[in-house]
Amino acid sequence: MILEHIALYTSDLEGMREFYEKYFNAIANEKYHNPKTGLQTYFLTFDGGARLEIMTKPEVQDISRTGLFVGLTHLAFHVGNKIKVDELTKKVVNAGFTLKSGPRTTGDGYYESCIFDPDGNEIEIIA
Repeated sequence: MILEHIALYTSDLEGMREFYEKYFNAIANEKYHNPKTGLQTYFLTFDGGARLEIMTKPEVQDISRTGLFVGLTHLAFHVGNKIKVDELTKKVVNAGFTLKSGPRTTGDGYYESCIFDPDGNEIEIIA
């Protein structure tokens, strides 16, 4: 069985598309728009075939996710090695995005940093 894709709602569809294209080499399909429901989506495809669907609708609400909560916790992107983790982390942070932690070696052996995407979703950059 293969996990086909994960979907996230956003209030800034174009900003999220640009973020994942610029920093994580995503390739977006042509935007889908359903004028009847207001739904707009992109499927972002990453190296290796993983896909992230980003979606927006007029009634999407921004709910604060502070602390621990039930649900999707983070997305992890393997970038190859420690140098690439350091380089991408620096690039994203220098662009004004928030660093949560790292780079560091975790107890389970990953070398990682954690940043937040434009909507506050936690992203692990790992080697």
